[in-house]
Amino acid sequence: MTSSDAPPRGSFARRNWGKLTLATLVLAPLLVIGVWTAIALGFSYSNGTRTGYNQKLSRKGWLCKTWEGELALSNVPGQAPELFNYSVRDDAVAAQIQKLEGRRVALSYEEHRGVPTTCFGETDYFATGVRAVDVDPLAPGTPGTPGTPVTPGTPAAPAGADTARGGATPAPAPGAPRAP
Repeated sequence: MTSSDAPPRGSFARRNWGKLTLATLVLAPLLVIGVWTAIALGFSYSNGTRTGYNQKLSRKGWLCKTWEGELALSNVPGQAPELFNYSVRDDAVAAQIQKLEGRRVALSYEEHRGVPTTCFGETDYFATGVRAVDVDPLAPGTPGTPGTPVTPGTPAAPAGADTARGGATPAPAPGAPRAP
């Protein structure tokens, strides 16, 4: 090979400079975002359980479809409920939540802070499981009090029962006529 057949000395470096610049400007940020997303979804900041009534569960999004839900934590008449917004990544968990619609549920969740995109969910809270809670905390002294399972067909406490004393009817006031 003669010196006249060899390519010019700087042409190889100039030809790869554009590819190297493109790779640096496009691929490097994608790699950083990918690693960041994997770390944010791989480690949970916190986890726990919230109990309430599921008000909404819908599949949302233009490009990335995610399950987004709303849990009403307090359901006292005349009071605005405190809402807990959550996302569901697993279709099986979303199906379980839909199956328990209308019932009081305990929703297990993990909090993942710093997820760089909403393609995995619009909130930081991701539901990981759900179970039915079969107690009615609004009816003390009746079947369904905390710790007492609600079973279909169980009679409610009689009208006028004093639920604070275990369902017994209160004693009449002194001097009042007694009912037969």
